[in-house]
Amino acid sequence: MRSPETIGPLLTRYAASQSLLPGAHIHANLLKSGLLATFCNHLISFYSKCRLPGSARRVFDEIPDPCHVSWSSLVTAYSNNALPRDALRTFRSMRACGVRCNEFALPIVLKCAPDAGLGTQVHAVAVATGLNGDIFVANALVAMYGGFGHVDDARKVFDEAGSQRNAVSWNGLMSAYVKNDRCSEAVEVFGEMVWSGVRPNEFGFSCVVNACTGSRDLEDGKKVHAMAVRTGYDKDAFTANALVDMYSKLGDIHMAAVVFGKVPETDVVSWNAFISGCVLHGHDQHALELLLQMKSSGLVPNVFTLSSILKACAGAGAFNLGRQIHGFMIKACADSDDYIGVGLVDMYAKYGLLDDARKVFDWIPRKDLLLWNALISGCSHEGCHGEALSLFCRMRKECFEVNRTTLAAVLKSTANLEAISDTRQVHALSEKIGFLSDSHVVNGLIDSYWKCNCLHYANRVFEEHSSDNIIAFTSMITALSQCGHGEDAMKLFMEMLRKGLEPDPFVLSSLLNACASLSAYEQGKQVHAHLIKRQFMSDVFAGNALVYTYAKCGSIEDADLAFAGLPEKGVVSWSAMIGGLAQHGHGKRALDVFRRMVDERIAPNHITMTSVLCACNHTGLVDEAKRYFNSMKEMFGVDRTEEHYACMIDLLGRAGKLDDAMDLVNSMPFEANGAVWGALLAASRVHRDPELGKLAAEKLFILEPEKSGTHVLLANTYASAGMWDEVAKVRKLMKDNNVKKEPAMSWVELKDKVHTFIVSDKSHPRARDIYAKLEELGDLMSKAGYVPNADVDLHDVDRSEKELLLSHHSERLAVAFALISTPAGAPIRVKKNLRICRDCHVAFKFISKIVSREIIIRDVNRFHHFSDGACSCGDYW
Repeated sequence: MRSPETIGPLLTRYAASQSLLPGAHIHANLLKSGLLATFCNHLISFYSKCRLPGSARRVFDEIPDPCHVSWSSLVTAYSNNALPRDALRTFRSMRACGVRCNEFALPIVLKCAPDAGLGTQVHAVAVATGLNGDIFVANALVAMYGGFGHVDDARKVFDEAGSQRNAVSWNGLMSAYVKNDRCSEAVEVFGEMVWSGVRPNEFGFSCVVNACTGSRDLEDGKKVHAMAVRTGYDKDAFTANALVDMYSKLGDIHMAAVVFGKVPETDVVSWNAFISGCVLHGHDQHALELLLQMKSSGLVPNVFTLSSILKACAGAGAFNLGRQIHGFMIKACADSDDYIGVGLVDMYAKYGLLDDARKVFDWIPRKDLLLWNALISGCSHEGCHGEALSLFCRMRKECFEVNRTTLAAVLKSTANLEAISDTRQVHALSEKIGFLSDSHVVNGLIDSYWKCNCLHYANRVFEEHSSDNIIAFTSMITALSQCGHGEDAMKLFMEMLRKGLEPDPFVLSSLLNACASLSAYEQGKQVHAHLIKRQFMSDVFAGNALVYTYAKCGSIEDADLAFAGLPEKGVVSWSAMIGGLAQHGHGKRALDVFRRMVDERIAPNHITMTSVLCACNHTGLVDEAKRYFNSMKEMFGVDRTEEHYACMIDLLGRAGKLDDAMDLVNSMPFEANGAVWGALLAASRVHRDPELGKLAAEKLFILEPEKSGTHVLLANTYASAGMWDEVAKVRKLMKDNNVKKEPAMSWVELKDKVHTFIVSDKSHPRARDIYAKLEELGDLMSKAGYVPNADVDLHDVDRSEKELLLSHHSERLAVAFALISTPAGAPIRVKKNLRICRDCHVAFKFISKIVSREIIIRDVNRFHHFSDGACSCGDYW
């Protein structure tokens, strides 16, 4: 038998090593010797640490009159063995027996509390017994309140602890803020801690680094890192892993690599933090290289590692590696793991293998929200929008909750399907479950509503739920721009600036598109200034939008400068420049740019080829167009689309090759659409072929019955052939069907204001000056040799009346107003909603020479640059 002095230390040693047999032998000897009562508390602790709480209880039951230490030891035994209910039951018995609890029992009980209600009761016991002043109890109360989301109560307890606070107290409060997504306040608490003179330990450093990660505060994170280096805690595993995680998640992959390289012993957590950060910020290839290094180091990747690597495989195109990982997980019987399942579904979906993604999804027995989201998002991303909506319905029927990722993916599908009914249902669900405060959901609703042609609903969602959200403003500005409400988009942008919101490249790109739709050159230049001021000129989206806007606003020179200034030119950049040159009549320059694009090994897409054919069309390059049209599949891998056929048919029609155009219509692999028949109708008018015009019009009456332009063009075709009886029939048909001719309108932008004119318009405040200027120009033009072409006016009036009507066309009024309102020599930019007439085209050549100004007219088809008596179109339009 050992001496009583050595029994306590021995039991403590055996408990630490979980040496059950030697400890049980001592227990037996104590029973024989009658010394059991002396060492009961040691035995309770011993059995607790050997994971035998039942044996601890039996020892406790042998004590005739257990003291507060015995009770506390039993409560601890239950708590340490994951039996919180038994721990709480024992604590209640202790209180019922009148035993006074101590500062060791209360922290254990608080740890076992299932909710804040019971925790508050224990807090009351602490106050009643005077133990609330004990720092162990106070720290436990801070942890309890923080764990249940009562951060302000945690702060109150912390403040009441006063001078007794130690590093554990500060760590507990920081942890409470971090757990409740109040990370910025956690960083502030760390600052208070340092200023109070308390030295942070490894747990404090790791906690505040996590707080910097949560608040996305890289600057404060770097300061904490510097302090950790000064105090030597950067070598601590917890702190080092937290630093790697912070730098990785906040996008500073270089610093993550530096910290990772200095970690004394990297573990799986370190590797996972670095790999997941690389994947998060698109460094997929680097993540795959890290996996190889991890395996070389002897560490085995776990499911968290492999789930990140599967995402990297999807991003880096390493599909074979992803399949190998899938095969490995099947052999290891781990392919049904939740994390791996999500990664596999995501990978297969991104490769367009939705059947495989669905098989993995069906194989996993317990489907969670992440898995549903992966498949729904995959279907939406791959354009299987009907499938995405079906999955969403099934998900709801199976009573799964949804989150913003689910709703955003579903709204993307409803937008693409233009499914207004489904959009409204998702809207109602979002409101019901409280997601209308989420910016991703709000933006998805705005996008879906306007794509469903319900702009008023989109605007209502924006006004009710946008608050000061820059992304919502971007979505709404985009919606207004795309729906032809460019002026409203401009006004909304000004409202955004008044709210103090800083524009980003996306909102400025959307605004540039609005300027393009309005031909608002001056406002486009102001947006350009915003891009320069905020150093966004390197942004590829903004740069491309700038090229497109300047081209659409009539300044191909500015578009060329913007294009030259792009740091990286992709297919969108080249296509925008080629399309701009084509619209401005610079067909040969457009083809030169296209050849440069091909020389730089940028693969053209179907939009590029449309721009190339348009360039040929606007300059009459029939042979070049035929060559590109016939060889685009073989040379560039681009399949011919309806748009390509329409462009080619329009080109042949303009060139007078009407039989070739009809042959192409009859041989194309799909039914001719409105664009094709519209091109033929326009060609029939120019080349006076009423039979073809009648055929094209009949097709258009079926395809586009609501458009008045068909009737007008058909009437003009008959008129140009002198078939006035047929003209009368068409006009009667228009009257009978209540078809209203779209009025010709022209507008010009001056000092951020748009001035609109219609034919013979006298509503403008400066109408008298405008007509005086037109009369002055008319005299000068007559002296220069201008003769009005009255044949283009098809009204049944005498010649002098026709000439007067021609001189008062809307575009001439707009140009006259610009001449009297702008400095001498300044270019004039006018936009017209219809095609410019042949007489006005001749007139502007005379006017440009008389006033020594460049006059730029953007009509419904193209730009005309009039300068020194000539037009950029070369009279081929």
